[in-house]
Amino acid sequence: MSYNFDEIIPRANTNSVKYDLREKLFGRDDVLPMWVADMDFRVPPPVSEAISKRTRHEIYGYSIRPESFYQAVMRWTERRYHWPIAREWLTFTPGIVPGVNLSIMTLTEPGDKVMIQPPVYFPFFQAVKKNGRQLVENRLFLHEGRYHIDMEDFEKQLKSGVKLFILSNPHNPGGSVWTRGELKTMGELCCRYGALIIADEIHSDIVFPGHVYTPMASISEEIKQNTVTFLAPSKTFNIAGLTTSVGIIPNRKFRGLFNEMIERIHLAHGNIFGNVALEAAYNYGEQWLEELISYLTGNVQLINEFIEDHIPGIQLIKPEGTYLAWLDCRELPVENDRLNRFMVERAGVGMNEGSAFGENGTGFQRLNFGCPRKTLRTALENIEQAVGEIL
Repeated sequence: MSYNFDEIIPRANTNSVKYDLREKLFGRDDVLPMWVADMDFRVPPPVSEAISKRTRHEIYGYSIRPESFYQAVMRWTERRYHWPIAREWLTFTPGIVPGVNLSIMTLTEPGDKVMIQPPVYFPFFQAVKKNGRQLVENRLFLHEGRYHIDMEDFEKQLKSGVKLFILSNPHNPGGSVWTRGELKTMGELCCRYGALIIADEIHSDIVFPGHVYTPMASISEEIKQNTVTFLAPSKTFNIAGLTTSVGIIPNRKFRGLFNEMIERIHLAHGNIFGNVALEAAYNYGEQWLEELISYLTGNVQLINEFIEDHIPGIQLIKPEGTYLAWLDCRELPVENDRLNRFMVERAGVGMNEGSAFGENGTGFQRLNFGCPRKTLRTALENIEQAVGEIL
């Protein structure tokens, strides 16, 4: 491999959310932080070089996004996913979560029903509730080690008057990379019952062999006109701190309303270094990404084999994409409300509590394996020892 993903890079005392909030969140500052979804790998060299070059200008005033910014996005989606997008569909947002919130604020009314699919990325719950909308759940179900969609319930909820559906594709935290057939069924049902689709597709670039990411908006013309898609290089290339994402909104009416809101609250300028990083990542980061996926595939294999061989009571919901492992700990002799504390206090590993992703996430832990293999093995060995002490 051309890139060293085994390198251990100290991140403490860099104002890192993942590392420097350990004491506040877990009650101790020595836990292995395997929670928030950023990786412990260096960004691709072309990204750091582009940022370094821009810093040397030494004036960091208000900036615009050049045409090359949008062209980089368009080339990426067509090259990687055979999804041609038009320049006029593209808009800016300072992150996916802000984009989801802005969409809810702009494209629904207070009291409207908004549907999500727990267990799912917890900011979705907040986006619905804090904007005064009514939360509707279409709960996913586990079958043979994979999350699936209850399509009968999906349609039932839509019939109740859902105005907007938030999709996680690939799914966080369950790791399902929704198939074209699954997306087509959901998309057509949303069109039939008049529910707009907001597609959070931030993990689209990290998909493991044997699985294929399909953009929801690429399924058909009707679904395309009913979908607002959010993409970003932030998870893919480990640049989440640069707060730069894009919205892809083919529907002229929806796009106009969204852009009007962005302008109204003065978010359109964005981030100088985020702009530079996005272009460099999408233009020159593909080889790095291919090697990253290969390395992460090895991490999945390590987790799967280690748990099967050494940690009874825990089952890996094997991810088809993302760098997030969803661990089913329901067979451990630990009360659900103590599970996270057990992992912190006995194993010294800080993960995301499953219940944060919805009631049907209770008894699970989300482990971020976007890290060097030595770090991952240490975490697994710590969990093995802690579990062994109670079995």
